Amino acid sequence: MMKPFKTLRVRFALWTAALILVLQAAFSLFVYFNLSNSLITTVDTSLSMSAAQVISGLEIQDGQVTIPEDIGTDESGIQTLSERGLTVIVLSKDGHNLQAAGPYRDITIPMVGLPSNNLKETYITLFEKVKNNDPLRAYILPLQDNGKIAGWVQVIQSLGPVQDALDRLLTSLLIGDTILLIFAVLGGFILSARALSPIDRISQTAQRIAGGEDLSARLDLPDTGDEVSRLAATFDAMLVRLDDSFRRERQFTADASHELRTPLAAMQAILGVVREGKRPAGEYRQALDDLDEETKRLRSLTEDLLHLVRGENKMPVLRERVVLTDLLTDVADSLRPLAEARDLKLNVLVPENLVTAGDTDALIRLFVNLLDNAIKYSEHGEITVAAHLEENEILIRVSDTGIGIPPEQLPRIFDRFYRADPARSANGVGLGLAISRQIVRAHGGRIEVRSTPGEGSTFIVHLPK
Repeated sequence: MMKPFKTLRVRFALWTAALILVLQAAFSLFVYFNLSNSLITTVDTSLSMSAAQVISGLEIQDGQVTIPEDIGTDESGIQTLSERGLTVIVLSKDGHNLQAAGPYRDITIPMVGLPSNNLKETYITLFEKVKNNDPLRAYILPLQDNGKIAGWVQVIQSLGPVQDALDRLLTSLLIGDTILLIFAVLGGFILSARALSPIDRISQTAQRIAGGEDLSARLDLPDTGDEVSRLAATFDAMLVRLDDSFRRERQFTADASHELRTPLAAMQAILGVVREGKRPAGEYRQALDDLDEETKRLRSLTEDLLHLVRGENKMPVLRERVVLTDLLTDVADSLRPLAEARDLKLNVLVPENLVTAGDTDALIRLFVNLLDNAIKYSEHGEITVAAHLEENEILIRVSDTGIGIPPEQLPRIFDRFYRADPARSANGVGLGLAISRQIVRAHGGRIEVRSTPGEGSTFIVHLPK
């Protein structure tokens, strides 16, 4: 069992949740600080407007601030502002309190830090220990007379409502982020489980195959076009190839065992007959000849099997300069007596200086196999070996006028131990064409066959130039 936190679905869910948490936290901070700045700006605007109302009711003469008697009672005066929760303090240029109204009129804001010629407005946040420990926002506006400071107006407002609004927002964001995080974890886990379920099926199928169960198992997932679907399709294709490979290997083993038993059984039978008693010298010679024939057959079969095994193990092909003109002519000359014995004409139509790179011995075996088959399955007519250059490859055709091959048997003609009737009913175990295809592929080429029953066959070998 995999540890829970090592599974892809759990890690995917956690990474998704972490990403959403980071994004949501960043968004929440943006909303919180943006709203905080907006609310403070609104408070500052209200304070500055209130200060302007106060200044409009003051009188400044000869650098002195005079407060009219009705300033605390008119509609735009200090008293009206104090009823709205604002605190207004009017100071002389020396810092003496000329007028104060509002809940925080006892608050003293030091003016020492402000330059005496500072004609700019100033905003200050005070963290005084007042009711509910709410911070205060103070707006200080200098009173000017001929460019000089004549006094100050201080307007103070509690930031409690602002703080309450921000606290409610913070609470809402924390609750919302928590709920979103829970849903993100659950959603990520569910989505990852659905997305990775095909991989679980792949793993389970691979475990069944590793346990020795039937290779015919397939995933058969619907084609959704995503990466997992392509992986499943590739896995199914691999299983098809493995199943086919194991099936062919089992068939190869069975066929090889059968073919090996046949000459051994014949040899054992011959020896058994000879041991039964004394026989004429002629029968002993015939028995020895039969044993020699079976021995040769057994040796040929063993060599073919070894050649197939070496080819399947991807043994490196010797690369040397091979003059196909000479090689094809020599092979044809060596088999000409066999063709003439069957009253067949053997033609060789090969241009001069036809050269390729490859293993001379393997290529000789290839064309001996093809010519030997053509001679075996031709009762009359002629055999033709022709070659020519075509673009970047060399084409060699081995044609006969033999019995031909039925169309339904052509796809399997290069299979090991396959012997079609009647096309391959002559002596042999059905390895020649399989070895031929293996040799051609090892040289980077391909081989194909064209045949018409009753008219003959043509094997075409494509080799790189």
